[in-house]
Amino acid sequence: NGSQFEGMMRYDARIAVEKALEEKGLYKGKEPNKMRLALCSRSGDILEPMITPQWYVNCDGMAKRATDAVRNGTLKIVPDEHEKTWFQWLDNIRDWCVSRQLWWGHQIPAWFATKKGESLAKNDMTNNDRWIVARDEDEACEKAAKLLSCAKEEIELERDEDVLDTWFSSGLFPFSVFGWPDNTSDLKAFYPTSLLETGLDILFFWVARMVMMGLELTDTLPFHTVYLHAMVRDKEGRKMSKSLGNVIDPLEVINGCTLESLLKKLEGGNLPQKEVARAKKDQEADFPDGLPECGSDALRFGLLAYTVQGRDVNLDMKRVVGYRNFCNKLWNATRFALQFVSDFKPTPTLLDDLMSSGKMAMRDKFMVSRMMNCCEKVNEYLGSYKFGDSQMAAYSYWLDDLCDVYLELIKPVVYDLSESNADSRWAAQATLWIALETGLRILHPMMPFVTEELWQRLPGRGTLGSDEPETIMLASFPECNDAYKNAQAEESMQITMNLIKACRSLRSSYNIGNHVQTQFFVKVASGPAEDAARAQTDDIITLGRAKKVDVNPAESEIHESVGIVVIDDQSTVLMDLTGIVDYAAEVKKLEKTLSKTTPALKSLEKKIAAKGYEENVNEELKKANEEKLEGLKSKAAEIEEAIQKFKRLAELEKK
Repeated sequence: NGSQFEGMMRYDARIAVEKALEEKGLYKGKEPNKMRLALCSRSGDILEPMITPQWYVNCDGMAKRATDAVRNGTLKIVPDEHEKTWFQWLDNIRDWCVSRQLWWGHQIPAWFATKKGESLAKNDMTNNDRWIVARDEDEACEKAAKLLSCAKEEIELERDEDVLDTWFSSGLFPFSVFGWPDNTSDLKAFYPTSLLETGLDILFFWVARMVMMGLELTDTLPFHTVYLHAMVRDKEGRKMSKSLGNVIDPLEVINGCTLESLLKKLEGGNLPQKEVARAKKDQEADFPDGLPECGSDALRFGLLAYTVQGRDVNLDMKRVVGYRNFCNKLWNATRFALQFVSDFKPTPTLLDDLMSSGKMAMRDKFMVSRMMNCCEKVNEYLGSYKFGDSQMAAYSYWLDDLCDVYLELIKPVVYDLSESNADSRWAAQATLWIALETGLRILHPMMPFVTEELWQRLPGRGTLGSDEPETIMLASFPECNDAYKNAQAEESMQITMNLIKACRSLRSSYNIGNHVQTQFFVKVASGPAEDAARAQTDDIITLGRAKKVDVNPAESEIHESVGIVVIDDQSTVLMDLTGIVDYAAEVKKLEKTLSKTTPALKSLEKKIAAKGYEENVNEELKKANEEKLEGLKSKAAEIEEAIQKFKRLAELEKK
């Protein structure tokens, strides 16, 4: 046996084993054997396993209770795709090694018992019966006296120096912080909790341990829902690592950081110089200008947007900067909108007053309906932990509905101070105030700082009665009122926006400047399309930059010199071109453009038709040339078509 080597250091033992083999005539020689050696990153020492006795916990029963809780729906894991991981770990559970050879942590409550004068090796597995597990040393002494059949005075106890696995201590967290094992008032009041939010990478290491130990020690689940967030990685999907130099500090995103500061931080760490050089190279490539100041709202909003991706967040700083621009848009749009309601006085029941006033235009009904739909979606998504979807719904409401449509539509209404427009102006102001205030409350959990600042600036703050909250943080979260949703208004606005897009398309195709107002003829089928066009003619004039819009005019009223856009089988828009377009000048500009396009097209055709092209040019370049050729042909055809169109219109105008 190998007893002669017992107690030797491993390096000495290797030499001794070789000599023993030689003495016994069993030595056959040695030769180099390539292998991977684990090295300590700090000291450079070779890391080798050392087999020592450890403490284990049998988890079979606890694991079964944890899997049963998920299977019967008592415990919910969100997203549910991670239930597979839960079952994979716990259905194949093994004994849990809970001892660690560290200097910090909960010391294992186990004592090695001997009689005075007795010398036994505690790491000798044959002496396992001498280990006593107890709550404290007094209890251990009593158990040892009973085990060894002697008086307590004859007992010597030595506590195991090992500490409990970090995850063992962490598994006690949900109830130990409230004074467990004592049945304290805090434990009664706050345990169990409801929701655990954590990373998917520690689903087994922490979450499963909390569930198992909660059920085993308190007979109660520590929470009923587990929400697992995505892991944040760099834009290429790599795990953030100091050695890669791709770690993004949230504070540096919030406050901004120069490239020089990023590189200096690497030098102050404990990385080897080789890794420092590589990390610097990566950071110079990823952040050539450092990290721009984005603020916490943009960072929070950006991270929420990424949660629709699934398991990981491949964080691209350019996208966070994009949401910083959204913050600026939100700030500027709200500040701009505030001038529209500077003389407006809101009331505590403003929404109900507005809806029952009978003064609302179709655009106002549309805005309130879109607001209610947004409230419904955001509440639904937040309730089901779809934070990315709630972010997108709020983002779309502000940009697509409020800023791009409604704010533009009401400009002429609010600027018109005539008595005849008073009711329409009040309705527009009331709708805008409600849309802004509600929109800020919707956004507040996602962008707390900018929304608080803007909410405090809304007119009427401090005049809305005793129930008015002092801060947006204390305001109730918006909820949907189905009675205020209006599908007809939304359909009407959709039809109107299609007509407006057609108007804009016509102006763009004929290069008509914004300062020139045009006349449009709108042909629509009877029914909802015609109703929308007639009800929102003013809105078409506003956003289509028109001086006049005629809906379903007589054919005799439509000039021959018109531009046409067919939207669908029910809607067509025509624009009067009489006296607006200088056809000769347009033809001249187009012919000049064509004179530059045609030589490039012919040159490329000649190149492709040249001898040896197919044999000598690689496939990637061939594909690029084909795409370029198609683009040039399409461009030339469009220019020629436009030239013929302008010539035809010029002839019509002469008549």
